Amino acid sequence: MDFLNNLATGFEEALSLANLLYCFAGVTVGTLIGVLPGLGPVAAIAMLLPITYTLQPSAALIMLAGIYYGAQYGGSTTAILVNIPGDASAVITCLDGHKMAKKGRAGAALGIAAIGSFFAGCVATFLIAAFAPPLISIAFKFEAAEYFSLMALGLVGAVVLANGSLIKAFCMVLLGLLVGLTGTDINSGAMRFTFGLEDLQEGLSFVAISMGIFGYAEIMNNLEQRSTRSFSTAPVGKVLPTWSDIKNCVGPILRGTAVGSLLGVLPGGGALLSSFASYTMEKKIAGKNANPPFGEGNIRGVAGPETANNAGAQTSFIPMLTLGIPSNAVMALMIGAMMIHDIQPGPLVMSTDPGLFWGLIVSMWIGNLMLIVLNLPMINVWVKLLRVPYRWLFPAIIAFCVIGTYSINNNVFDIWVSIAFGFLGYVFIKLGCEAAPFVLGFILGPMMEENLRRALLLSRGDPSVFFTRPISCGLLIAAAVLLIVVLAPAVRKKREVAFQDND
Repeated sequence: MDFLNNLATGFEEALSLANLLYCFAGVTVGTLIGVLPGLGPVAAIAMLLPITYTLQPSAALIMLAGIYYGAQYGGSTTAILVNIPGDASAVITCLDGHKMAKKGRAGAALGIAAIGSFFAGCVATFLIAAFAPPLISIAFKFEAAEYFSLMALGLVGAVVLANGSLIKAFCMVLLGLLVGLTGTDINSGAMRFTFGLEDLQEGLSFVAISMGIFGYAEIMNNLEQRSTRSFSTAPVGKVLPTWSDIKNCVGPILRGTAVGSLLGVLPGGGALLSSFASYTMEKKIAGKNANPPFGEGNIRGVAGPETANNAGAQTSFIPMLTLGIPSNAVMALMIGAMMIHDIQPGPLVMSTDPGLFWGLIVSMWIGNLMLIVLNLPMINVWVKLLRVPYRWLFPAIIAFCVIGTYSINNNVFDIWVSIAFGFLGYVFIKLGCEAAPFVLGFILGPMMEENLRRALLLSRGDPSVFFTRPISCGLLIAAAVLLIVVLAPAVRKKREVAFQDND
């Protein structure tokens, strides 16, 4: 009965006119961001974060969540039609999706991607609703030692599952931790890394950093690439797969949902890792007898990854909502949105603001229904947007970033911070360093330090407290095992090959 009462509370919150409008706005912007190559949900949410300051907390989170999972739908459109992934998680869809488009089956590929995404989104939302309450009851048993160990596992996961070099990912996490420590020490009141600047006494603004590292950096990177791309779209045709296609894709859709739901919860996981893992699984299951071969227009190579990336995108909300721990860069931005509204992420959200918690979950079901309507009948509208020159978009995006950054604290210093981190983010791109581990380090660093010092204070300086408490010890062992396994030469070589294939 509690579950049904909670869902009723969620429907009451999500079906209010204002929240329905913000949900629709979120999934529409998300689809647009997914369709336009180069922006991506992280940059879009970073740019829109300041707007949420004026909204109700539930409306803000519903809109931002809609942008995230809406971008997963839209990203497949450009991947299939023009062989350019709108989002990183759609990279793998290019392999078979565009080959299908060249064979005149673009409509079938788009249709199965939308159907698989809808199914995965519904299942993933049900999993959030079902597993969040028991996880929250476990989270109430967490104390400072457990939270520190959980965050340590999260950062190890961010390193292990980051794209590219392990050393680069480790350095990015370390840099994020250092930047996160800027400001006033909450225990001693000492100033750290402020260099005598009063503007740094409260630390660096998360909005300014995310706006720069994901917004400005992407703009600079896109400006040097955009002029060489030509948009010759394949004809769409009938946007519905045949019954034979649907029968062939039942297995990949079910497996993709399972894989994505599992990997989305893991630290550093989410849509990108889920789509790649699903494609690898389907390719191995089909073997050499696949007809047509994978990479030559096999519809299962579209159904599996597109299903998995949507499941992974939505189940990544579970650790954020239940424990207050971001599993990827988007969830770090969602936590930033909650902090803007003075909401402490973690297990207390469900009890202190059940309307916000359950309203967000129910809005995901509603948003998935909206996305089916937006993506199937209106596919030709989204295709036309591909012809908009990027030189028309980036001035508006820059202006939006500057106004948004200033509006949070009415502080010009934040604009300079975002510009500086924009150049830093561009350097990261050129060096092949993924920004997500940096952001996770920046968010988790102060929280880790606070829980480390609190645990040591309660144990009177005894570090064994992290190993004598079962949950804390288990989390640290999991982190150590994960790190040891990935450092093994055979595993490390396979990991590097995998991410090279993904690129």
